[in-house]
Amino acid sequence: MWTSKLTRDVRALHLADLITEMNGFCGFMSILFSMRYCLSDPQDVNKLWFAFALMPFGLFFDFFDGKVARWRQKSSLMGQELDSLADLVSFGLAPAAAAFAIGFRTNVDQLFLTFYVLSGLTRLARFNVTVAMLPKDKTGKSQYFEGTPIPFACLTSSAVMATWTFLGLIHDSLPLGTVLPGTLLEFHPVGLLFIINGCLMVSKTLHVPKP
Repeated sequence: MWTSKLTRDVRALHLADLITEMNGFCGFMSILFSMRYCLSDPQDVNKLWFAFALMPFGLFFDFFDGKVARWRQKSSLMGQELDSLADLVSFGLAPAAAAFAIGFRTNVDQLFLTFYVLSGLTRLARFNVTVAMLPKDKTGKSQYFEGTPIPFACLTSSAVMATWTFLGLIHDSLPLGTVLPGTLLEFHPVGLLFIINGCLMVSKTLHVPKP
């Protein structure tokens, strides 16, 4: 009996929803690779490269699920919620985990990363409740985003971190060093990148045209 119920539940998922799940899969695997790097030799950055590489794959699935939903003309409120939750994992938590792995580990750094994740959470929640009220084009598609989309924040942050990793500028070699070293308020100034991206995501006055 329970197997038939499980089968019905699985069938309730559309193809686009399954693609969205792949977005979440990439994000969570990225987090795991960042965690595995933290437990390994800091000089062995191969796990970091997997963590960075999985984020663009998440973006691919995030883009592709919408295309499939429109092609099959099948969408649902569940799909919308799945999309936001997967985005939070892949583009909010995953880059924050990678940042922690490469050296953003002071108390203030962690507050920067927390602000970034919570800004992404706020941005996604606001999108879900306001998308119906945004101006639409002839096809019914929203004309713009309120604030920068969370994938943009993720890609800019991860691209910068990947560049630092390639150049060996991680851990004690992070650009610009630290401010107030040896105190509870020690932080990496370049961590303000996450504050800036967080503020851009939650901005209500910044309108980004949809492609």
